[in-house]
Amino acid sequence: MQLELLNEQGQAASKYDAPETVFGREYNEDLVHQVVVAFQANARQGTRAQKDRQQVKHSTKKPFKQKGTGRARAGMTSSPLWRGGGRIFPNSPEENFTHKINKKMYRAGMASIFSQLAREGRLAVVESMKVDSPKTKQLAARFKAMNLESVLVIAEEVDENLYLASRNLVNVLIVEPRYADPLSLVHYKKVLVTKGALDKLKEMFA
Repeated sequence: MQLELLNEQGQAASKYDAPETVFGREYNEDLVHQVVVAFQANARQGTRAQKDRQQVKHSTKKPFKQKGTGRARAGMTSSPLWRGGGRIFPNSPEENFTHKINKKMYRAGMASIFSQLAREGRLAVVESMKVDSPKTKQLAARFKAMNLESVLVIAEEVDENLYLASRNLVNVLIVEPRYADPLSLVHYKKVLVTKGALDKLKEMFA
């Protein structure tokens, strides 16, 4: 699979041979959907909680007499039918949202995403991604010169200068290959991969 090799101006200078095992697979929509949903589910903390009728603050006094009012009989204000009452099936703070994805399925799903990005022209290769100082303005000017607004950069190494220069840029994310996730690959309009990161991606997902 040949990918575009971009220069500093964001123009395709030449072609770069990428491994077919990662960037030349067929697109499996069902598998990609499963991988993305599992990634989002596994990121949930599950700390939300609601109170049942035993936990809500209420009085045990009978709200009104049993007969003669024309209303439905009621024993206490903690009833789930009442406003301010407890929930019938409350959410538990120990709720587990995790989805299990086999390693083989995850690698195949990621390779399918990379392959589809390459076919759509949303994936390109750059020589390297480094900055001399932690200046956001310098990195922003570089992306502007390359005509990139929404970009995910996968670099072989993210040093302190590169991290500090990129963290305040909107719609820009720079990560190492081990931190590349399926949701970010789908979300950003353009994905740039350095030559050094290509070898690591081949080891991870081939």
